[in-house]
Amino acid sequence: MTQPRLTHVRGDGTAHMVDISAKAVTAREASAAGRVLLSGAAVAALRDGTVPKGDALAVARIAGLQAVKRTPELVPLAHPVAVHAAAVDLTVEDDGVTITATVRTADRTGIEMEALTAVAVAALALVDMVKAVDKHARITDVRVVAKSGGRSGDWAEEQP
Repeated sequence: MTQPRLTHVRGDGTAHMVDISAKAVTAREASAAGRVLLSGAAVAALRDGTVPKGDALAVARIAGLQAVKRTPELVPLAHPVAVHAAAVDLTVEDDGVTITATVRTADRTGIEMEALTAVAVAALALVDMVKAVDKHARITDVRVVAKSGGRSGDWAEEQP
């Protein structure tokens, strides 16, 4: 039985950027999600709009959107892709904030890294905004939850 070949690794074991020039341009979408676990005081401050640094949810949303466009600068082997749409949403829950991001393109490669980067950076910005209220905020469960388009087809995380 042969091992699956890793596309970003050459025969000699060195990493490289995959050549996507021959791939067809197709519509692609990826969604990612994650959580920031927070204290009751931080959740209350978010709900009441009393976070000392200001509108934490808006800052985190904008940070996530900015991160989408900077992904190839942050992830070494990620290709620059044309981002045609991006949405970052934050939902305050009793134990923290759920962050979701959906990114769309028509390009030659997937856009999962952009969705993941949006969630991760939005979470970091949120932690920065609430750290005066909650020094123990924790980022967790950052993952791709769905993708569509491209050669490998569509996929979605199973809902519990």
